[in-house]
Amino acid sequence: MKTKFVLEAADVKAIAAAAEAEALKNNWAVSICIVDDGGHMLSFQRLDGAAPVSAHIAPGKAVTAAMGRRESKAYEDMINGGRVSFLSAPGLEALLEGGVPIIKDGQCLGAVGVSGVKSNEDAQIAKAGIAAFLGQ
Repeated sequence: MKTKFVLEAADVKAIAAAAEAEALKNNWAVSICIVDDGGHMLSFQRLDGAAPVSAHIAPGKAVTAAMGRRESKAYEDMINGGRVSFLSAPGLEALLEGGVPIIKDGQCLGAVGVSGVKSNEDAQIAKAGIAAFLGQ
């Protein structure tokens, strides 16, 4: 039997708080979603002023990053590079930058998905949350 890391409630709260702090520091109105390694939602927040559609996109980015075990940007890059067949990949909903997996010791614990500003800024917020959790 193998042992694996899992996100605990305190971990999720720390990630969410750090991601929110990064967004607020930059005056970015976004939605932030955290999922476990199976893509199941653990936390969601829509900051004041965030567009309603961001509440649908952020969870999709998080699920895509968790299920694929890679940043959702990788899929966006593949599609933009001509591999449009990824648009039909089952279970991958938001093939846009802004979903970042939470990796510890080579294992995916889940992911953070952010939507509401430019895609690279969404990713910046997600990475800030993850970095605070991992102590980076």
